[in-house]
Amino acid sequence: MPEKLRCELVSNETVYDLVWTVAGKVQTSGFAPDLVVAISRGGFTPARVLCDVLGIFNLTSIRVVHYRAPADMEPMATVKYPLCIPVAGQRLLVVDDVNDTGDTLQAARAHLDALGPAEVRMAVLHEKASSPVRAEYAGGVIDEWRWLIYPWAVVEDLGGFLRQMDPPPSDTQEAKRRLRADYGLDVPESLLERLLALGSRPHSHT
Repeated sequence: MPEKLRCELVSNETVYDLVWTVAGKVQTSGFAPDLVVAISRGGFTPARVLCDVLGIFNLTSIRVVHYRAPADMEPMATVKYPLCIPVAGQRLLVVDDVNDTGDTLQAARAHLDALGPAEVRMAVLHEKASSPVRAEYAGGVIDEWRWLIYPWAVVEDLGGFLRQMDPPPSDTQEAKRRLRADYGLDVPESLLERLLALGSRPHSHT
């Protein structure tokens, strides 16, 4: 991991704004999905909200494994939990939080295409301009690369940063200072107290 990893905390308000933007683009394009497929785990919340905005009740998921930790990737993205329902002839809208390298979207598309759907389209909250692969729908584009920390990944990502600190921070003030210095993050002390209370409990990314 780089010594100085540029990061950004994404607020719940921003998430909802981006979902509405994605929904508007889907509707404008005339695409009418029969089924929404969330890419676990980052796509769970965006897919659920997007279903509500689009008036879609058919929601399922697949699990694609790529990152072990922030900016620490597996050699290749792989589908760990495949789709377990028939989708032949259906129009699928696949949803993830961010398109970083495009590897996750490629793995998901290849897996789903093999099941014989009528069409597969991808939607993400954020798409990084550096990705060679494009989603059909993106809420926003990130021109300057940074690691995005969504509300559902705060415990995993920030907790991981804190556990990696050597020596460990002595209190919330020190943790706040080091997160700002190392990652450019301004984290509320109330959240840091909870994260520090978790201690060194191991987290699995597989």
